[in-house]
Amino acid sequence: MHTSLRLTDLHARASAHRRSHRSRGFTLIELMVILVIIGVLAALIVPNVLDRADDARVTAARTDVNNLMQALRLYRLDNQAFPSTEQGLEALVQRPTTAPAPPNWRPYIERLPTDPWGRPYRYLNPGVHGPVDVLSLGADGQPGGEGINADIGSWQ
Repeated sequence: MHTSLRLTDLHARASAHRRSHRSRGFTLIELMVILVIIGVLAALIVPNVLDRADDARVTAARTDVNNLMQALRLYRLDNQAFPSTEQGLEALVQRPTTAPAPPNWRPYIERLPTDPWGRPYRYLNPGVHGPVDVLSLGADGQPGGEGINADIGSWQ
């Protein structure tokens, strides 16, 4: 009797172990279904996220252009003129060494930003659209363009 109880006991434990072992993992079909769901979600979400990144870059460029224009206005208030094209935006960070020398120069910004695409902002005096123009050439780095490739300037 003892022997039959032990065998039955061992058989029950082995069956329970096999059942619990099977319920611990995923089948290949379950994994494939999960991968398909993840792929569909990625196909729906990724394009929207990429568009948001482009929009954020354009907004950052507009903010930089506005900040540079504000610093240029302060420069003009102190020195009665905007920096020349030759002096450029660098005149906002360090005293220009070329003429015309600013009589009341001081630092107007801590450092010059680059546009969100890693290129320096452009400066024109006299400007095409106003007394001075500050602009980024957009994502493509070429004049003109549409969408994220469009110029982002102080006149907008």
